[in-house]
Amino acid sequence: MDLRQLNAIMAVSEHRSFSAAARALHTVQSNVSTHVARLERELDAVLVDRRTGELTAEGEVVVLRALRIKAELQAIPADVSALRDDIRGTVRFGIIGTTGRWLVPALLGALKESFPGVHLVVVDATTTGLLPQLQSGQLTMAVLNLPLSEPELASEPLFDEDRILIVPKSHELAQHDRVTLAELADHEIVLPPPGTQFRQEVDAAADEIGVTLVPSAELDGMRLLASLAFQGYAPALVPATAAPYGHGDDWKIVHVDDMTTRSVGLAYRRWTTLPAPARAVQQVIGEVVAAQGAFQPGLHVTVTNKDGS
Repeated sequence: MDLRQLNAIMAVSEHRSFSAAARALHTVQSNVSTHVARLERELDAVLVDRRTGELTAEGEVVVLRALRIKAELQAIPADVSALRDDIRGTVRFGIIGTTGRWLVPALLGALKESFPGVHLVVVDATTTGLLPQLQSGQLTMAVLNLPLSEPELASEPLFDEDRILIVPKSHELAQHDRVTLAELADHEIVLPPPGTQFRQEVDAAADEIGVTLVPSAELDGMRLLASLAFQGYAPALVPATAAPYGHGDDWKIVHVDDMTTRSVGLAYRRWTTLPAPARAVQQVIGEVVAAQGAFQPGLHVTVTNKDGS
């Protein structure tokens, strides 16, 4: 097999048809078909279902390996430059929105000062949206919710943050500074949808004390949840960094007792070596969180420096 064959199967995987893959590779469809067919003959397996354009199970395995090979090839120039103390290259970096609000501005400034040759492409999404991009190699690393259940991903902790309630001041709960989950169960609140990690952890805490939270709306996006509360729709249960400015004119923060903190960390693929630009980003993220995390209300820094401090 050769790189042309691997590029062809990766393009088919991404674009879901031979014709679309050919356009993406700036070639003709017959070339893509030939490369995939030769790869199938060599492996003695069907890699693409010709009726649907979808990968078979064998095709998924091949593409996963090919993405790792592609990432390693792309890292070679950056690592060679790093040996000459010239760290430069592009890093595609994902981050959940509530953390990105305060971390990204500081990260960009610190990178420009310490590693001016590193270009950061930032993707803002939920953990649910970031994970498949990280697994497929579209992202080099991502800041997202922990823990991870995907065995091919490694992670390191950055911080924990409290879970809070953003309450419109017109709501009955705004009379309180703290509430319990049992008290919260008497009201409709805005929650993430079932299946998200945040919701699973909240439901587990509620189940432990025998109550059920009642959603007035379910939205996958913490900043969107917070915005509904800011605008008076209903109280929203969110991580502390979703409410960056303390108390507003029309809303207030109410602390929720008997709730565990949310853990956030940096994740990357386990079986590839991070290229030099990505290691630079990894270093600066740790430095920024260690220096500025304590100034974020409700946030508890857990990142450790390489020297263990």
